[in-house]
Amino acid sequence: MQFLKPALKPTMLATALGACALSFPTLAQEQHTDAVQQLVDRGVTVTQSFDAPGGMTGYVGEMQGRPIAFYLTPDKENVIVGTMINADGENLTEPKVQKLVQGPKNEKAWGQLEQADWVRDGDANAPVIIYTFTDPNCPYCHRFRQAAEPWISAGKVQLRHVMVGILRQDSLPKAATILGSDNPRDALNENQQNHDNGGISVDRAIVSANAKRVRKNNQLMSSLGLSATPSTYYRDGDGNIQMKQGAARPGEMELIMGSPKP
Repeated sequence: MQFLKPALKPTMLATALGACALSFPTLAQEQHTDAVQQLVDRGVTVTQSFDAPGGMTGYVGEMQGRPIAFYLTPDKENVIVGTMINADGENLTEPKVQKLVQGPKNEKAWGQLEQADWVRDGDANAPVIIYTFTDPNCPYCHRFRQAAEPWISAGKVQLRHVMVGILRQDSLPKAATILGSDNPRDALNENQQNHDNGGISVDRAIVSANAKRVRKNNQLMSSLGLSATPSTYYRDGDGNIQMKQGAARPGEMELIMGSPKP
């Protein structure tokens, strides 16, 4: 952790930035100490405060759409930005960020994703639902789908692909072609099977009628503070919604899929 005087430079906040965050009710009416106000003046939105060990006051909030945690010392003269760890090595900050910032953000995002324009990939009765932002030209989306195949084929998981077009000039036309086709699942599979050869062929008539649907998904992705595909939302073993931005490592697949590999 780093002790910071009120004259805090923005670069000192970088190590405290975590995953993307949405806006939540803030402590806008609270009269902050000078040290905390320095952070607020530099763009930090305070979400909540809490009692922290050592007589300190903990705060969680956001900066540039990302969660941040910091601690005000008992003398109220200094702010510590970063992760608090106890004598047993337990991370005391992450649970607060998850409960007060990340968790509510992900719950809100899940509701938005349910109402989004997505393509179901897998059995409609599969017990596990996973939302993933997919660009037709994204090689990591392609690999993620390949890695998920055993769970999808076994009827354990349905991927709901929120089709976006952000990577290349023809990403949006391809995404619109998939969304607007008579059988979006087959079109999605066509793009997957032919990914190494350019993916699905663009149908200009379909694109004209469905481009707005893709743009709306692009806007949703941006509003969630996401900048990479795939960005995947799933429920963990405790039922909490988690988000993985970027490619999943092999060791993460069972956690995301919700069960051992079939």
